[in-house]
Amino acid sequence: MKLLVVASALVLAVAGAAAWVHESEPDWYLRTRYPLEYAHIVRGHARNHGLDPALLAAVVYTESRFDPNARSAAGAVGLMQLLPNTAKGIALRTGGTRFVVADLRDPEINVRYGSWYLDHLLERYGDTRLALAAYHAGQGNVDRWQEEGRGIAFHELGDRAPAKVA
Repeated sequence: MKLLVVASALVLAVAGAAAWVHESEPDWYLRTRYPLEYAHIVRGHARNHGLDPALLAAVVYTESRFDPNARSAAGAVGLMQLLPNTAKGIALRTGGTRFVVADLRDPEINVRYGSWYLDHLLERYGDTRLALAAYHAGQGNVDRWQEEGRGIAFHELGDRAPAKVA
């Protein structure tokens, strides 16, 4: 089980580092040092949903390290680690008439669904940290944490206390 706190911090750190490096290093160096796999897919869907492409790429990197065949212990699949039920809901909400789990291994479909979902969460929560928490831990968890007046909390493996980000 991945830690939400670590994942959220990594996503924000990668996005922040990308912005800093982008301003301080020449483009040829950046392309060599930090190749963006599936760049046309990430940039295209970021543009379609008004997302920062660096944020979308950071989510893909954090979730799968750009491995389209990644599968989590929880059953999340593909580049953006979408659960099949979540992806099926996205497919239906965006005009699809059928859904096949194997399609989640297709980078274009996976990033299309994942970018739609991230955009949906950003609109719902109005806050990048909460949207990233909901993306990783689920909307139900984030909603419960908010109802309880807690910050982002996600239990680590084993019997450790929950990690919190206020």
